[in-house]
Amino acid sequence: MKDFLEALRVQRWDDHRYYHHCRINQSLHFLSAMAFVLAYVLLFIDPSVAALVAWLVSMTSRQAGHFFFEPLGYDHVNQATNEFKEEIKVGYNLRRKVVLLSAWALLPLLIFMNPGFLGVLPEHETLPEFLRAVGYAWLYLGAAALLFRTVHLFILQDVQTGLVWMSKILTDPFHDIYLYHKAPWQLLRGQRFADHDLHASR
Repeated sequence: MKDFLEALRVQRWDDHRYYHHCRINQSLHFLSAMAFVLAYVLLFIDPSVAALVAWLVSMTSRQAGHFFFEPLGYDHVNQATNEFKEEIKVGYNLRRKVVLLSAWALLPLLIFMNPGFLGVLPEHETLPEFLRAVGYAWLYLGAAALLFRTVHLFILQDVQTGLVWMSKILTDPFHDIYLYHKAPWQLLRGQRFADHDLHASR
């Protein structure tokens, strides 16, 4: 358990120091984390609505922070190129995220053209029924993406690395709230980047 928790700490630290320099990105992660916590609650009430919240609010805000606001050039804080960081990233790097988000964006079109989606999803005739079917499809996609990368890490590295990453992903919303709850205020004070704090928090 001690090794597991230390590996979790390292993965969290690497994710923070390599991919969260920008306060805008941090603020979007704070928003994303709060929406994910809401989605966790909704899972026990209405899984389809939970998936819609998770993908439409949490994932879009989170990934917008990475794609549009996080610096993609040379990382002077960590003395690493973006190519190096993308190569060593444990989870979904930008290239893998493009594939995942492409599947996410295409699913509604496929469901619209194929009601019921070969019997996997509930058929729809109205807009609410269509949205419910999309929600379930996105729920399955999220679970599949989590399990796929976990098993992939089992093969590429070891079982502990995969389980640690899965644990990190599932608990990230709570950790991100703790880590980035001050980011919106810091951004309003004109602190666009957090390089100094990244050094200090080590």
